[in-house]
Amino acid sequence: MIGTVWESITRARLLLIRRPTAISNEIELVKKAIAGDDESFSKLIASRQDRLYRIAYTYVRNKDDALEIVQETIYRAFISVKKVREPQYFHTWLTKIAVNYALEYIRKAKKTVYIDSDYEAGYAPERTEEQIDLHQALNSLDEKSKTVIILRYFEDLPLKDVAEIVDMPLSSVKSSVYRALAKLNIHLNEGEDDE
Repeated sequence: MIGTVWESITRARLLLIRRPTAISNEIELVKKAIAGDDESFSKLIASRQDRLYRIAYTYVRNKDDALEIVQETIYRAFISVKKVREPQYFHTWLTKIAVNYALEYIRKAKKTVYIDSDYEAGYAPERTEEQIDLHQALNSLDEKSKTVIILRYFEDLPLKDVAEIVDMPLSSVKSSVYRALAKLNIHLNEGEDDE
């Protein structure tokens, strides 16, 4: 009993010690990237590539388009990394570039999302239907509300980071989240009434 308690305490201490080290290592990588170290920039991007893809895919619902958005995001970040003023906000800055380019890409392409039969066959019918309903409901939101919902609930970012990414005060982001959730709830409930 005492041994397991002591082991738990020791593991907790190690986690507390490692986490600040990992954060400080990441900040060092950001500082090196700002100074022009391409390898540090590559390491930072590698740690966030999946998240960038998820954000892009949530907007365009197409693998190729999402990959194009990720590629352009990385390019834009690479050419302007020297503009990062505070290294601890590198990931927020990178996410902001991804969101802004995804919105720009959608405006330029003005694409309609079609679901082909191969996509539908890959999932269980109930789940696909729910996903389609959710994405239709998300598409009913204006750009800012959709972005706030995606960042908050799909990417699990704190409201403070969401506010910084969308350039809105924290209180406005909170209001936008609640209004968007209410609208999503109404939209999804209307779909249930139709059945």
